[in-house]
Amino acid sequence: MRKKRVLLLSEGFGTGHTQAAFALAAGMKKLDPRLQCRVIELGNFLNPKMGPFILSAYRKTVSSSPRLVGMLYRKQYDKSLNRLAKLALHRIFYTQAARVMKQLRPDLIVCTHPFPNAVVSRLKRQGIHVPLITLITDYDVHATWVNKEVNQYLVSTPKVRDLLLRRGVAADSVQVTGIPVHPSFWEHGDKGRLRQELGLKPMPTVLIMSGGWGVSFNKEMIHMLLSWADDIQLVFCTGSNEKLLQKMKSSPELDHPHIRLLGYTKHIDQWMDVSDLLITKPGGMTCTEGLAKGIPMLFYEAIPGQEEENGQYFVELGSAEMISPKVLRRWRLRLTEEYRQVEENRLKSSAASGPGKEPFYCAQQVLAWLKQNTSS
Repeated sequence: MRKKRVLLLSEGFGTGHTQAAFALAAGMKKLDPRLQCRVIELGNFLNPKMGPFILSAYRKTVSSSPRLVGMLYRKQYDKSLNRLAKLALHRIFYTQAARVMKQLRPDLIVCTHPFPNAVVSRLKRQGIHVPLITLITDYDVHATWVNKEVNQYLVSTPKVRDLLLRRGVAADSVQVTGIPVHPSFWEHGDKGRLRQELGLKPMPTVLIMSGGWGVSFNKEMIHMLLSWADDIQLVFCTGSNEKLLQKMKSSPELDHPHIRLLGYTKHIDQWMDVSDLLITKPGGMTCTEGLAKGIPMLFYEAIPGQEEENGQYFVELGSAEMISPKVLRRWRLRLTEEYRQVEENRLKSSAASGPGKEPFYCAQQVLAWLKQNTSS
């Protein structure tokens, strides 16, 4: 019998969409090693010259004009991609998409970004008969995710499910599965051993992440955190922003034995294991990974739109707080004078259950759907 093939399609607008695709693929492979999974960022794959150019322009817009991004998000919140936009996507970026589908012959397509979701939906209208599952990778849902050709939606919370139902999606086509994270985030490493391996000292540690694209840190926040360095270890992770990393390395005020500057890493799960507090932008994937690790989170400078909704969800859940001078003062006190209690709370949080807290649940549901809705 031919092995089942699952094609997972994403786009590189941020890192969370593609991380979710890889996490889902890893979870499914762990549950069914015979399964064939392939993850593709469709725009870059089909148009390697134009794709990076578009992504670079979008990245600069997010960095320099976040309010504009938020305004556009809200203005178009209840509007799906119009016919002209869908046609443009198909012709400019994905003219080879149908040929790729025929070559790969997937039994199921999973989309973790609205753009490939729209393209596959259009191809299905043109006669390609492949089941389509859409995994929404935030704690909100923009109307651009919605297409009638989608066979099943997988969402993070009941709230997102309700938003889809209000947009006319059938109730039996939406399932609350949580956002999948890589299996490594469900494993909890030995903090002492990992700190030795990573060259860290056995003291309270804070991980400060600049976002999936390495957006610059808030200068005021850095200034406040630097006053912690004598008593608290600080790990700044700049992601893919190599320019920011080199700038920080050349800064005399960051030259401290308790400050670690880190660029892009594939082992952020280990850095969360050795840290007692995570300060980050509220990207959907990072928040979900933090939830799996049970690490308390502080959010700063959410991009207006989905990041604001992500932040609000985790604050209401009790897993995070919005950053402020008052909150930072309180956490400094906790880490220096109530450290044992902080560690005990972390252990309780790691063991707690809730939306997105069940390892491989999303992968299990996709495999079950695949078995029930595709031929042997």
